[in-house]
Amino acid sequence: METVRLETVAMDSLMARLFDSIDEQNMAWIMAADQALREAFAESLIDLVPSYTTLLVHYDCRRLNHSQARARILEALEHLTPADTQAGQLHEIPVWYDPSVGPDLPRVASRAGVPIEEVIRRHCNHAYCVFALGFAPGYGFMGLVEQALATPRLDTPRRKVAAGSVGIAERQTAIYPLLSPGGWNILGRTAVPLYDYARRGEPLLRPGDKVRFKSISRSDFEAQGGDITPLEER
Repeated sequence: METVRLETVAMDSLMARLFDSIDEQNMAWIMAADQALREAFAESLIDLVPSYTTLLVHYDCRRLNHSQARARILEALEHLTPADTQAGQLHEIPVWYDPSVGPDLPRVASRAGVPIEEVIRRHCNHAYCVFALGFAPGYGFMGLVEQALATPRLDTPRRKVAAGSVGIAERQTAIYPLLSPGGWNILGRTAVPLYDYARRGEPLLRPGDKVRFKSISRSDFEAQGGDITPLEER
């Protein structure tokens, strides 16, 4: 792990930066830091948000001042050892990959120089690490997509991306939990109700979990309650 750097975000929030680049190997350290900071701050912690390379610590400034919070973070992370990344859950997410609900499949295939079927095979051929939650309830930022499939975000985001849409942006992949705008390259759709889990306060995906996508047929997708309404190009 690199040297921890602290950045002031607000009068009651500090950012602990552990790394400068995204790497799946970072997650063992991020998970360990998450646990160490929760224990160190205890009742003084309001919220703790882990991400790819950082952890945002929101503390109760009635209990701790800025200097005390900084000292507590540095002490907690001084002798950190990586966590067991096998502790996270492995989720298999069934996806119907089809240009009608994944209109960017041809674009991704063309950039990679492979058939659409090969894009699907490669996207399903990896257990992606959940690095962080954000953007919408239940939305998990995952990676890393193999370099050959990495595709930039759309120049003009779509105004409406259907719930369950599975997309990639550069080397990240994610599932849209609910209808929302979005600029990721959409490959397909799942019937797994991520938003329903999140609104119950029990998000299906958590940092440190792994996700493996499984390609299914349209009939299986419909049987699972999936919406086959085509996704508009823009």
